[in-house]
Amino acid sequence: MEDKIIRNIGNCELRTLDGQESRTITGYAVVFESESNDLGFIEVIKRGAITQELVDSCDIFCKFNHDDNKVLARSNMGKGSLKLTVDDKGLRYEFDAPNTDLGNELLEYIKRGDLYQSSFAFALDIDDKSAQKWESRSGKYYRTIYKIAALYDVSPVWQPAYSETSVDKRSMEEFNSIIEKDKKLDNMLEDLKNYYI
Repeated sequence: MEDKIIRNIGNCELRTLDGQESRTITGYAVVFESESNDLGFIEVIKRGAITQELVDSCDIFCKFNHDDNKVLARSNMGKGSLKLTVDDKGLRYEFDAPNTDLGNELLEYIKRGDLYQSSFAFALDIDDKSAQKWESRSGKYYRTIYKIAALYDVSPVWQPAYSETSVDKRSMEEFNSIIEKDKKLDNMLEDLKNYYI
């Protein structure tokens, strides 16, 4: 299994009921078929890469900004204070902010509009060749994810933290291998061009 990967996409919001402020927070931690920002490559998570069956088989935490010490909710094998639903758009989460300093702090940040994005942490089975595909298109590299093996957390986060994103060593080796092949192909084409000119 690949090391934990963190991706920031989607949004989070505070839900209100009949004009009354609620403590319910909702968001999409994963949005299918949307391109990531440039991570050195562009990533797309395909519809079907996450299933309800997968969600219900994992122990998934909701953490503030991926901080292990700031747990807001939890779904352990589909049960708990964190509700996770896979729909046509992506992976939706919902929980009631705990009545704690952390929960109150989170509610205030969302209410003020300071905090509005979501993130998730996941892993792939790198031995499953059908789980992902790397390719080069028009000078850019793309990683398409077809099957996620494990989910660890969903998180309301301050900003897209792609600088925090980690891709495990084996995946980066595969990515670097694609780049090397492209460079060799470019060099061969240049040599052929020079030979015939």
